[in-house]
Amino acid sequence: MSGTCPLIPPIMPGSATIAAEWSILLAACSAQERLEKLSRLRSLLQQSVNWEQLFVLADRHRVQPLLHQALREIEDAVPASEMLLLKQGTQANIHKALLLSRELIRVLEPLSAAAIEVMPYKGVALAEMLYGDIALRHAGDIDLLIHAKDLGRIRQEVADLGYRSHTLLSEEEELAYMKSGYECAFDGPAGRNLLEVQWAIQPRFYAVDFDMDGLFARGVKICVAGYAVKTPALADLFLLLSLHAAKHVWGRLAWLCDIARLIQSPYLDWSLAGTQAKQLGIVRILWVTMLAANQLLDVPIPNAARNTLPEDPASANIATEIQALITSDTAYDVESLSYFRLMMGLRERASDRLRFFGRLAFTPGPSEWRALRLPRPLFPLYRLVRISRLAARVVRA
Repeated sequence: MSGTCPLIPPIMPGSATIAAEWSILLAACSAQERLEKLSRLRSLLQQSVNWEQLFVLADRHRVQPLLHQALREIEDAVPASEMLLLKQGTQANIHKALLLSRELIRVLEPLSAAAIEVMPYKGVALAEMLYGDIALRHAGDIDLLIHAKDLGRIRQEVADLGYRSHTLLSEEEELAYMKSGYECAFDGPAGRNLLEVQWAIQPRFYAVDFDMDGLFARGVKICVAGYAVKTPALADLFLLLSLHAAKHVWGRLAWLCDIARLIQSPYLDWSLAGTQAKQLGIVRILWVTMLAANQLLDVPIPNAARNTLPEDPASANIATEIQALITSDTAYDVESLSYFRLMMGLRERASDRLRFFGRLAFTPGPSEWRALRLPRPLFPLYRLVRISRLAARVVRA
């Protein structure tokens, strides 16, 4: 993590976004006090603004609703034609959020009737919990946390609603995937990948073995479109969202905006968050996430966080490195060796790094099953296929 050997490769020249547009986007999403934020935005808008570039950035980082919310208060400083485009984008997002809310309820009702416990995670439930308005968060899809044992029953229930899994696995592959994977995506009547169900937080090779039973036991009730749902408690949500952002190298500003809202909540149980983070060995991931939110969005790190999460000296360097990545227009290759090196470097314990490497090397998955079709009796040999494919990747690098 020194300056001579960063965990994240340097961004190539020419990939940085235009400074003025990026500054406007950060100001619109910042945790500054309202009047201070509006004053800062007015000052930034006095520069020459490439509005098309700004809107592309906002869309890429899934923060168009927040940009519209901020600029709406100083509409006189924004060209009318550009404000109209922002409003139209916001209206489209509202329509999508309402559709997802309707679909969420349509999915939850038969599952509840069948006594299948699930928890909405992210999506409109997160928008309601953190923003108090489903229109203020980019509407994407429906994410449900489930118990692994219920996947078969859930698949049957949602099939009656028109949802179909687009990944077909053999019996052996599905049994293996239930242990090594973490999610199953469904295409629905309103679009592809509309519904995702997760029985774990990440694939097993990331070596973060979250207690899913405890997660469900600590769930809290909220209302989405007038319908009561159970969703993860704030302390759990802080860990889940930080892990999700880290998995994707914090590549979208929206993820930091969510976390900024979370860590500002007076109801977050920092003692629980700290205890779990230390047990799971993800203190460094939480610190990188908080520092990135602090540096990009001006959100203060609470004293309670500092008191419960041990300071991690490596976090500051990593947080600085990822800022260049977040603000660039270069997508990070999550299949590269540098990505897996980064994922290992994000763990503070040598034992977790070792588990990560071992699971990564010896756990086959759908890509191995698609690469080579082995007869049923030879299914255990997919471990060798996994090792050979990883070795070939190392040689090519």
